[in-house]
Amino acid sequence: QVQLVESGGGLVQAGGSLRLSCAASGRAFNGYVMGWFRQAPGKARGIVARINSSGGNPYYADSVKGRFTISRDNAKNTVYLQMNSLKPEDTAVYYCNAVLGASGYWGQGTQVTVSA
Repeated sequence: QVQLVESGGGLVQAGGSLRLSCAASGRAFNGYVMGWFRQAPGKARGIVARINSSGGNPYYADSVKGRFTISRDNAKNTVYLQMNSLKPEDTAVYYCNAVLGASGYWGQGTQVTVSA
């Protein structure tokens, strides 16, 4: 089992940047596929980005391509989401996700608010 704790959210003006971090505790972090999801009020939770266990083959939702970058440091058991050129429509609670086989885990979420 793995526990996930997100940090780095906050309030930022449009065009600004934030870096989210997700610290994982537990075993075998470097075996997990890690992802970031987000959920805006009244909307379903959807994927933002995903990265495989070795840090390669990143996937991005079309809405964030070219603006967001996912990365991971397996030595620190941490995955990051660098968010640049933020837009008001990026406002949401951002969740970290870890998947290994049939097991999946979620963090508690961190709020990102982008003002116009």
